[in-house]
Amino acid sequence: MRLRTLLVLLAVVPTVAMAGQVAVTADRLLEQSGHLRADVAVGQRVGVPLYGLMTALQAERTATAAYWSEPSGPGEELAARRTASDRAAAVFRRSAAGGGTGSEEADRRLREVLDGLGELADRRERTDARTGGPESTVAYYTHLIGQMIRFYQDVFSHTLDGELSQENQVVIALYSAAEMLAQQNTAIALAGPSRELSAPRFGEFVNLVGAHRYLYDRWIVPYLPPDDAERYARLVGSSAWQTKTRVENHVVSDHDGLRSGVRLPREVAAWPTAAASWGTRVEELNTSRLRGLLDHGDEKAAALEAEVTRLIAVSGAALLAVVGVVVLATRSVLRRLRLLHDRTVTVAERTLPDVVARLRDGRPVDEAALPSVRGDRDEVGRISDAFARAVAVSVAGHRELAAERHGFGTFAAGIASRTGNLVSRQLALTEELQDAFGADEELLARLMKADQLTVGMRRQIENLLILAGGEVPDPHTEPMRVADLLREAAAEVEEFRRIDRQALDEISVRAHAISQVSHLLAELLDNATRFSPPRARVTVRAELVADGLTVEVEDRGPRVGPERYAEMNARLHSAPPYAVLAEEAHRLGLFVVGHLADQLGATVTLRRSVYGGTSAVVVLPERLLVPSEAGARPAPGAERDGAERDGAGAAAGAAAGTGVEAGASTGAKAGGGGSADRDADAPTEDADAPPSEPVRDGSGPVRDAAPSAPVPLTAAALPVRTPPGGAEPGGRARPPLPERVPQTHLAAQLRVPSPAAERGGGDGPDADTRRRDRAEATPEEVADAWADYEDGTRKVEAELRQEQP
Repeated sequence: MRLRTLLVLLAVVPTVAMAGQVAVTADRLLEQSGHLRADVAVGQRVGVPLYGLMTALQAERTATAAYWSEPSGPGEELAARRTASDRAAAVFRRSAAGGGTGSEEADRRLREVLDGLGELADRRERTDARTGGPESTVAYYTHLIGQMIRFYQDVFSHTLDGELSQENQVVIALYSAAEMLAQQNTAIALAGPSRELSAPRFGEFVNLVGAHRYLYDRWIVPYLPPDDAERYARLVGSSAWQTKTRVENHVVSDHDGLRSGVRLPREVAAWPTAAASWGTRVEELNTSRLRGLLDHGDEKAAALEAEVTRLIAVSGAALLAVVGVVVLATRSVLRRLRLLHDRTVTVAERTLPDVVARLRDGRPVDEAALPSVRGDRDEVGRISDAFARAVAVSVAGHRELAAERHGFGTFAAGIASRTGNLVSRQLALTEELQDAFGADEELLARLMKADQLTVGMRRQIENLLILAGGEVPDPHTEPMRVADLLREAAAEVEEFRRIDRQALDEISVRAHAISQVSHLLAELLDNATRFSPPRARVTVRAELVADGLTVEVEDRGPRVGPERYAEMNARLHSAPPYAVLAEEAHRLGLFVVGHLADQLGATVTLRRSVYGGTSAVVVLPERLLVPSEAGARPAPGAERDGAERDGAGAAAGAAAGTGVEAGASTGAKAGGGGSADRDADAPTEDADAPPSEPVRDGSGPVRDAAPSAPVPLTAAALPVRTPPGGAEPGGRARPPLPERVPQTHLAAQLRVPSPAAERGGGDGPDADTRRRDRAEATPEEVADAWADYEDGTRKVEAELRQEQP
């Protein structure tokens, strides 16, 4: 469908809809006007006579109460009041017989009023015969008058005009307040010359005083029109009203208590005279407000009819104008859209490809060739500006992509450079050991140092994989105790001898998260040792909390300000582009920690330590934990007793890709972690503190014997053999050297004699045992062992292929 047709339809459809809406609105307004005129007619026909009947019945009720309190008094007043009520009732019956009210609720209320009037003669006969008592007679009049007041509420209850509804509420409040004043008249009349009232009647009188004052002040006076407000002001300012108020105050405060009720003060004698004066003014105010309501309703109906006429006239003129505007707008829009289409095609086919090519080649871009935002305020101009913004976003995206590519290259080069440095150090140290020591016993310690460098190199490569969005495979299949996990993480740090560990034995970490948690903690520990003084201790402690497991790494490094901590904590929760990583390639630890924390669902917070350094708090969620009794396997070598057990585990944690040490080799670790770098990567010198024996109770956390002599993760913690002589020259005792226990960290299928043993090498009883086992092995056993080896190799290769992206 062509755009021209669409524009025509776009004008025709709203026009038809507008015409329909105008018709519906006009019909609704006319219906509302008809309802208002019907309500006004009912109010004039029934409401006005009903109010006259209500005031007559109020006066008759007061006269009846006075007759009950003083039967010997003159009965002319009561007779006159009854005659006035009969005339008002006759007028009301004729008005009610003229038709319904148009409202089901009002009709029902009208029938109730008529039924109540049917009982009036019977009530009068009882009063004359002095039967039934004054309370029941007064209650009859009160109930009948209440039905009349509710009639006014029902007449205008269905109107849709809020202003008229508010005015009707004011009229009802006026009638209710007048009824309260009439009931006060009745109460004082019941007191009679003795001025005695029953306690319930006195309580009702007090309530009526407060209620009618509240109605006038809260719901009547604020909503009266100016004329009626002035009329009310004259009423309140009259001496009769002031006398009423004074009598009410005296009754409330100066009454006397009796055994049968209360005695009213003498001031009530002034009430009847004052009531005759202010009662007339109250009736005038109420009648004026009722007629004002009816007149306003009639004006509203006329205004609605005039609005319908005006709506039809204006809508017709508007529809004619729409037709002319559509013709002109269609031609203008089509012309401008044609120009916009031509410019869009030019930018898409020529300008943008040239800009992309220039950005790819690193050449400058001519900004003048790109479309610019003009700020036009019409629709076509906005489309043109939106297209210009889209082009600008596209160009900015290509610029960012070029910067990302360059940044990623720089980032990868930085990681490769750091890893190359570690490898170079490892090769230099290994060559030095080979040239200087040969088969010396100290060779094993130096190999351990070289192994630490390999671990650091591997960790940097894992950092590169993590930040690049890759994943490092995790070979663990069983949970690991937290104590062993901390040992494994500490073993990856070059300055592991300075780390004090305080961990739990009764809790373990699930297998799938071991490598990630270990790497994260290793980076935090490496950062803590780097930025602490050379001989300062670094403490890592693990405790169970309500949210899971908390691991705190605390160092005694340089003081860091609050702004710096805020910056570092923010870096933990952001994923910067490669351009930012390239700019901070020398301190990527927080980015790595943030990546791992997001993957684990953990939280990492850096804050100032009580020692002035930095404390890194890691909270691992409970879903990553499992009780050790549920099947967590301790690290290999942990079954040994005493210092040998902890020493073997520590040395095992220090082992990496070369497999120099026994125990839980970190070479099996594949999950990445992060470091909390601060400002530089310069390594510190080792502080070779003498080791101390750990204290272990078998069920609690592994803790050091004393803060000054922690359990160091050094090769000296391994089972040792005393060198010949047992002392160095000069009488100083030589430190024990580590003794490796071959193949203690391997699976059962892989524990086979080493090539040296196959050639007959090795000394001691273990060598004799190996020779004896080799001699007793049958060809079937050798074939089974080889088949197990091949099967394990195929499984590992298949897992590696699945985990590769």
